[in-house]
Order: sequence, then structure tokens, then C-alpha cells
Amino acid sequence: MAITAAQVKALREKTGAGMMECKAALTETGGDMDEAVTVLRKRGLAQAAKRAGRATSQGLVGSYIHMGGKIGVLVEVNCESDFVARTEGFQTLVKEVAMHIAAADPKYLRREDVPAEVLDGERAIYRAQFEGSGKPAAVVDKIVEGKLGAFFSQAVLLDQPSVRDQAITVGEMVKQAIAKTGENIAIARFARFKLGEGA
Repeated sequence: MAITAAQVKALREKTGAGMMECKAALTETGGDMDEAVTVLRKRGLAQAAKRAGRATSQGLVGSYIHMGGKIGVLVEVNCESDFVARTEGFQTLVKEVAMHIAAADPKYLRREDVPAEVLDGERAIYRAQFEGSGKPAAVVDKIVEGKLGAFFSQAVLLDQPSVRDQAITVGEMVKQAIAKTGENIAIARFARFKLGEGA
């Protein structure tokens, strides 16, 4: 089946992938647009994993003020080159991350940032819920780890479902941006201020 230029253009607009990648994906899937998107996403995420070790010394500090000045966010998002930092796509990502932080109020950037004592405290609470339940220890351990996963998706920025698209996490949103730009991108740090907090 011949792939038309219009199909390639449509897939490019949907995914941001290069022309040759779009044509190859459409050829591979027999012109099926949805399947081609899936193929490109899988390849993009695989490429993102390869780029994860590359240095990110460029980027932007983005800000977002919400509710008439009641909530404010500063976030630093890094990339490899100043060229990518100036692109509309990268600037949109920074803004979306800042807006997400304002709305979702994450406490930590990544899982590794959660202090051991906080994790131990969460585990103790979950275990206490099953005391005297008669469930085997191995089953309780699995339930506790499952509940810990839910804790991460509430408290850790990269694990939180994106407020823009609940089907993906903030971490996956960053990986999609890596796939589109061809550069490693990382959220370096953030600060969220709420009027009256800590007063």
C-alpha cells in the first residue's frame, strides 16, 4: 500500500516525529494511523531511555501564579541545548509542569527524594490496617507495596497523573518531550508557595 504525503503530514502533526520516522511507521502498520502513533510512541520512549544519561545544562526556570496571587510555583526544567530551550514545545512543557505543580501540590520530585522515615511511617500505617486480619505476611507485604505505589502517585511529581491528561504521568509527559526534541530533558527542582502557609 502506498503511503501518501498527506498521511505522513497528519502523523507528523499528531506526534512531532520526523518525516522519515512517520513514513516508516505508516508503512509498517499498513497506513493505520492509530497503530503508527503507537509504534512511534514505543520508539520514542525507547529513545528517551537511551538519552537519560546525557548532561542537561541548559533549560528554563518557569513560573506560574494561580488564584489571583494565592499560589505561586517556580520550576527548573533542563535540556541539552539552548536551541531546544527556546522552542515553543519546550516552553509549553515548562508551563504545563508549573501549572501541574500548582494544582496537584507534589511534596517530592522523584521517589528517591522521599525520606526513609516517611516511607517507614507509611508502611507502618498500612501494616496496622491489616493487624489481626489473618492474612499471610506475604499477602500483607504485597498489599503494603501496592498502597505505597498509590502514595507515590499522590506525593511524587514524576509519578503523579498529569492534570492535563490523566492517562499519563508527569514522568511520561517528560519522556514524550524527550522523544519529540531528541534531547534529554529533566525536571531539576521546584518550589510551590501558598499564601499563609508556614505563617
